Amino acid sequence: MNILYISTLFPKADMNSTIYTDLAETLAERGHRIFVVCANEKKFAQPTYTAQERGCTVLRVQTGNLYDVGTVEKAISQLTMTGKFAKAIKRQLSGEKIDLILFEAPPVTMGSIVKKARKIFNAPSLLMMKDIFPQNAVDIGMLKKGSAIYRFYSREEKKLYSSASFIGCMSEANIKYIAEHNDAENCGELILFPNTKRIKTEIIKNPTRPLRKKYNIPRDAVVFIFGGNMGRPQGIDFLCAAADKLVDRDDIFFAFVGRGTERGIVEQYVRGHKNAVLINNLPRDEYEAFVLECDVGIVSLDFRFTIPNYPSRILSYLEYSMPVLCATDLSTDMRELVEQSRCGFWCPSDNTDEFCRRAKELADDIELRTAMGQNGRRLIEERFTVDKSADIVECVAKKANLQN
Repeated sequence: MNILYISTLFPKADMNSTIYTDLAETLAERGHRIFVVCANEKKFAQPTYTAQERGCTVLRVQTGNLYDVGTVEKAISQLTMTGKFAKAIKRQLSGEKIDLILFEAPPVTMGSIVKKARKIFNAPSLLMMKDIFPQNAVDIGMLKKGSAIYRFYSREEKKLYSSASFIGCMSEANIKYIAEHNDAENCGELILFPNTKRIKTEIIKNPTRPLRKKYNIPRDAVVFIFGGNMGRPQGIDFLCAAADKLVDRDDIFFAFVGRGTERGIVEQYVRGHKNAVLINNLPRDEYEAFVLECDVGIVSLDFRFTIPNYPSRILSYLEYSMPVLCATDLSTDMRELVEQSRCGFWCPSDNTDEFCRRAKELADDIELRTAMGQNGRRLIEERFTVDKSADIVECVAKKANLQN
């Protein structure tokens, strides 16, 4: 099978890996031909080019800057990317037979590119839905409902859903939300498509904990790690407020790893407190080595969300047999996942007292942490390995071909 995968981001193998590169590599290992079309940001000063990477043919299209830039520049780059991607696909790949088009959201503007690609290749498409925009931006006060910008992105959202033959949703709550808020006739078929990753079969921990020493983290403290994007959706101010209430506990330490628009809140907190450290975004291998030296994984979402988010950051915690402490809104079904599998604790992300109570409970009981961590490892092995996603892709392609 020939698969066209359209994405804004596809890190090179020597730089990083993501849940998307894991999927592309796994599909390639199964014998499928994978053509990746991704952005090559202007800041890298490289023209459009094609290379063989991760077992895939990767077409890197020169675009504007998309990451670590201001909102206006990012929006302009996303909008102008449509024509550039379509032109590059037609010029470089139109002679190929494509059986399935894979793509993801965000960005919500991807629908126009996919519609053009479907016309070129006469192929079905599968949207891997990771964010529900623009409603998520409205929930946390980044956009005003009814504004001109909101109306524009709402139209783009409709294009996105109508460009998909199938819409892969991260959880059952995701499926329910999209079904309730969109016309079924203008949407692809909704299916369950959870976040997954390639997991290691053997986990080896370094007893000397060298990364704790590197970042001046107490060797014997119970370390709670928050890794990944530090944006407004993640409720960073809530986490800092909760950590502040635990500052008298010398045995509890918070490690914030990553970048994002709210990173400044953490920087300010860390400067005046001894129970936390802020670490720059790390390559995946180093990040996961650091996770191995931590004890509890944190998942946090802004309490105002009405859309059911499902952060992929939980996967590394589960893989490494770490209990999780989830502080989220009431819309996500992550609470059910954590409580039913008994892999950690959940609390509402507007209640710092409850967060602290659960944090203390985990810090005080190593046997509890061990049991919950083992449950988490069992959970990822059963439900969230990358092979599950690859199976879904293959089934979708087979179903689409039967329908045609």
